Amino acid sequence: MSQNLRLPEIMAIARREGRVGVERLAAHFGVTVQTIRRDLAALTQEGKLERVHGGAVVPSAVANIGYEERRALNEGAKAAIAARCAQDIPDGSAVFLNIGTTTEAVARALLQHRDIMVLTNNMNVANILVANPECEIILVGGLLRRTDGGLVGTITTRAIQEFKFDLAVISCSALDEDGDLLDFDIQEVGVSQTIIAQARQSYLVADCSKFRRRAPARIASLRQLSRFYTDSAPPRMVQERCALWETAVILAGADPGAVSR
Repeated sequence: MSQNLRLPEIMAIARREGRVGVERLAAHFGVTVQTIRRDLAALTQEGKLERVHGGAVVPSAVANIGYEERRALNEGAKAAIAARCAQDIPDGSAVFLNIGTTTEAVARALLQHRDIMVLTNNMNVANILVANPECEIILVGGLLRRTDGGLVGTITTRAIQEFKFDLAVISCSALDEDGDLLDFDIQEVGVSQTIIAQARQSYLVADCSKFRRRAPARIASLRQLSRFYTDSAPPRMVQERCALWETAVILAGADPGAVSR
């Protein structure tokens, strides 16, 4: 494979995972590590990556990747996480789903649920759940973020404060080793914090790519959540903190009765 073909694929991996490693890329493409170092040097020179020891990272930690690109990333993992989470949402519940492509997957997993109310600040979630006649949908108001159909800002926060719901299912842009949920948009962070405050229980749905990403704004700690649904084991420090905080870590695809604390 020529360099012209490798470079776009290297960038796709970097955007998905947050960083790339020289040895892993060499094995992936079946080339030498020296070849990969030249590829990374070329991408760094173009300003697309930033070199770090053993590889490279996507340089921006203050801007999210585009919605359409996010929606296409790790679709299988998101669907599995959503299906597992939906198993723990009983019929007759009032549930809040926030902005995110994984919460949109949860909405699709709720299409067969009965007698549920879903509140959301995500227009995509509302449009998905229109197909479930057994679901009452409440779309809270606010400033429309055209890039992804999210509703954010003070109006949204005030509207959410008028409700108290059984469950909140939320997503985030990144999850660090301290167990902090992170995001890029300050207005969205404030909305997510209000959602957690108004929920009797809160669940996080996030695939393993979030372990390798960075974002500047803190939403909350996993300490504040009841359950964390993901597709592979989190970093050891996160697991230890969740055990200390009694936040259940649930792996999609595992035995439904298996809950790690």
